[in-house]
Amino acid sequence: MSKFIKIDGVEVPFEEGQTIMDAALAADIYIPHLCHRPGLSPHGSCKLCTVDVNGRAVSSCTMPASEGMEIENDTPALKKVRKTITQMLFVEGNHLCPSCEKTGDCTLQAVAYHLDMLDGHFPQFYPRREVDASHSSLVIDRDRCIMCELCVRASREIDGKDVFAISGRGTGRHLIVNSPTGKLGDSDIELDDLAAHICPVGAILIKDHGYEVPIGRRTFDLHSVAETDLEEVILKKSAHHDEGEERDPNEGGVYGV
Repeated sequence: MSKFIKIDGVEVPFEEGQTIMDAALAADIYIPHLCHRPGLSPHGSCKLCTVDVNGRAVSSCTMPASEGMEIENDTPALKKVRKTITQMLFVEGNHLCPSCEKTGDCTLQAVAYHLDMLDGHFPQFYPRREVDASHSSLVIDRDRCIMCELCVRASREIDGKDVFAISGRGTGRHLIVNSPTGKLGDSDIELDDLAAHICPVGAILIKDHGYEVPIGRRTFDLHSVAETDLEEVILKKSAHHDEGEERDPNEGGVYGV
C-alpha cells in the first residue's frame, strides 16, 4: 500500500527510505537545490532545498519522507530565503557570469534566474583563491567553488578515488586535493571520472574545450532549471570528448576552458 506526503497540497507517493527530495523529484516537483544529486549521498549543505514540514524548516534532501507530512515548498517566504542564500553564494565567490565559460551551463546562475535574483544585494567579498592548472586535462578555479561537495562525494562514492575534500572554516573554507603535493596534476583523477564533470558552477573545468557552444544554445538557455530530468542532459555533455560522436544541438553546451 502506497504512502503519501503532501507538497503544496499535492498528494505525492513515496517509498520507504526516500527523502522528501527523492519523492518530489519522482513526482516531477522541483525543489531548488545545488548540493543534491541523485545517486550520491545527501549532504544538506547549500540549504536551498529547505522546506516547511508541519511548520518546521528542514532540508528536503536529508529529511526522510514520512506518512502524513504536510510540506510547503513553493511559497513567497521560502523563495525570499532561497534568493538570499543564492545572493550570498554569489558574493562569497567571484562569479563573473558574462566572462565565464560556464555561463548558460551554470546551475547557480540558473537557480538565481529561477528565483528572480537580479543583483548580489550584499557587498562582494572578492576572495583570492588559488587556481590549479597542473593537470593535463582539468583546471580548478576555486574562485567559483560553492563548497557543495558534489565533486568530493562523486570522487569518493562513484569514482572510488577520494581526490577532493573541503578544508578550513568559515570564509577560509576551500577545496583541497588529496595528492602528495596538493596539486590536481599529482592526483589520480582522470577525465572520465564523474568528479571531473559534476561541478555545478565551473570550479572544475575541462581544458581545450572552451566556448564550443555559443551563448543562447547552452543548457539553461534551452531548459529551465526546474525541469526535474536534467541530470541526463547534463551528463550527455561529457560525450563531446569522444571523437566523432554527434551531439544534439538542443542539448546545450559543454564544460571547458
